[in-house]
Amino acid sequence: MRFRFGTDIGLKREENQDAVRCEYFGHNVLAAVCDGMGGERAGREASTLAIDEFFQRFSVGYSESMSDEDIRKLLMLSMSAANSVIYTRARLDFKNFGMGTTCVAAFVNKKSAFIANVGDSRAYLITDSGLRRITTDHNVACLLFQQGKITEEEIETHPQKHMLVRAVGVEKTILTDTFMLDYSDKISLLLCSDGLSGYCSDDEIYDVILRTPFDTVADELINLALGKGGRDNITVAVISD
Repeated sequence: MRFRFGTDIGLKREENQDAVRCEYFGHNVLAAVCDGMGGERAGREASTLAIDEFFQRFSVGYSESMSDEDIRKLLMLSMSAANSVIYTRARLDFKNFGMGTTCVAAFVNKKSAFIANVGDSRAYLITDSGLRRITTDHNVACLLFQQGKITEEEIETHPQKHMLVRAVGVEKTILTDTFMLDYSDKISLLLCSDGLSGYCSDDEIYDVILRTPFDTVADELINLALGKGGRDNITVAVISD
């Protein structure tokens, strides 16, 4: 199992409020991408707190003998721990009011990939024929689509596309989406913030992945988003066996 990751402030923002981390757990990989929100430095603090607490909680609870269900529950517990830390921090200092972050995480072992997600940072399965999105964006536009109020085509141009309905640290408790993918031969995953997926099409992203050596794929995906104007922080993690 191998991974590459990277983050960039982009061309329009004054601060990078994204965070990313990938680590080995034996031969397995845990990766997470967070996209913070909040005034002043609160967004950056939220994403950093989330990454740190998520990995700390997972490390404490993980063992190689865990069942699939235990791993899924540990991912949810780790997300909940990150939520509690940020929620508490925001209430200890008025400057941090409204702080929060997205978080998409993946744990990949020799037979399965486990995904946990809150917010609109995404996880994709990289297949032989293209990208397949695993996660659902937790924003107003997608909620309206699920309610039948707008079409799928209208999601991309909706004015509330970037308004989250779920984020880590905003509410006292958190609802985390989880997914499990079994595989027998190989698997490749992309995690990214909306600085990539919000400005580049799936086909454009897939084309870069196809034609780029693995060692430089994270950098080239960031360059793709920069070439589109770099209007947001850009963060990616790619995992492949």
